[in-house]
Amino acid sequence: MRLTEMDKTALAEQKEQWEEKYNGFKAKGLSLNMARGKPAPEQLDLSRDMLDILNSKSDLIGEDDIDYRNYGLLSGIPEAKKLFCKMIGVSQDQIVVCGNASLNIMYDIISTAYAKGICGEKPWCRYEKVKFLCPVPGYDRHFAICESFGIEMINIPTDENGPDMDMVEKLVSEDETIKGIWCVPQYSNPTGIVYSDETVKRFAALKPKAADFRIFWDNAYCIHHLVDSPKPVMNIMDECSKNGNEDIVYILGSTSKVTFPGAGVAVLGASRKNLDYLLKVMGIRTIGYDKINQLRHVRYFGTFENILEHMKKHKAIIRPKFDVVLDMLDKEIDPLGIGTWTKPDGGYFVSFDSLPGCASRIVALCKEAGVTLTGAGAAFPYKKDPEDKNIRIAPTYPSVDELKTAMEIFCIAVKLASAEKLMNE
Repeated sequence: MRLTEMDKTALAEQKEQWEEKYNGFKAKGLSLNMARGKPAPEQLDLSRDMLDILNSKSDLIGEDDIDYRNYGLLSGIPEAKKLFCKMIGVSQDQIVVCGNASLNIMYDIISTAYAKGICGEKPWCRYEKVKFLCPVPGYDRHFAICESFGIEMINIPTDENGPDMDMVEKLVSEDETIKGIWCVPQYSNPTGIVYSDETVKRFAALKPKAADFRIFWDNAYCIHHLVDSPKPVMNIMDECSKNGNEDIVYILGSTSKVTFPGAGVAVLGASRKNLDYLLKVMGIRTIGYDKINQLRHVRYFGTFENILEHMKKHKAIIRPKFDVVLDMLDKEIDPLGIGTWTKPDGGYFVSFDSLPGCASRIVALCKEAGVTLTGAGAAFPYKKDPEDKNIRIAPTYPSVDELKTAMEIFCIAVKLASAEKLMNE
């Protein structure tokens, strides 16, 4: 029976049973962390032999006879451009290979726009207010960048096709202080949705009032599939080119969850106008990025097809973990009608929506029982979920057995929080 159909007496009886089970878990003194989407140790082991690719006897001379131990090649080594341009869907002359994190690239672009402007436009710091569009639920680190610069964030609802494009088109066409939008087009964080072709086409055809409006196309999970036949996301650079709109988008990607977080390679794809401008700023901030690490990745993988084969090994490790989460929710929560959740074909998260007003209580109950989740509201600007219902579940790091225990606790917490809410109504 659905929980909403029970009378107060039946609810009280159920709540008492769940509390007894919950207290049993509390007594175990568990410590399970599902706060962030981290690769498991077994995933990191997949790339361990990469560390043997280069050593003191290795040839470190590139294909253009450039010594990669020395200064030079600010935009990255040509071999790495050739390898990673396919990953983010741009040409070799539209990519810059940077350091170890795409988040760093995004922060640097916002910082540049704020202090110096973009491609000759007025610096953002000279505006009384600058705004960004934020599809929700979304990636908390995107929102943190905006908040650190005092950029006002505007929530954009999303569905299975992506952001509400009617709303996006209207807002950007009317307000020149709206300078950008955050997007995770494939396996969005945390919902796991893939933007529809229509959504991509409408993004590529945007006509913003601000000449320096940019789409931050953070394609972090573009090769992180959980199924054998993944739905592709349309190539936004190709669509922008068809509209003569190449300057509107920055495309980001990295190997942070492919090889080693913190020791991977991050890339930026954009028009030559955008790249030439940003490289001038990069050339002041750094002499150059880690060419030896770029070379290490190139010699380890060789081809983009080999990267895709490598990602199948990741899938084999984490797919069973997603199955644990989804199976448990189907079994324990679905019959009670007290939550909905996404069933992604890739990425690192499952997005769970409780009854309105219950998310914070669920997260708190889990923490008391030894399970740490991402904070309720984290997937919204300013950490304010207007309905207090969204929780990001990150299944990848714990072992399967740990995950089973964590999900038992999570489901009990959902039941208790839901019962409390319904009894108080």
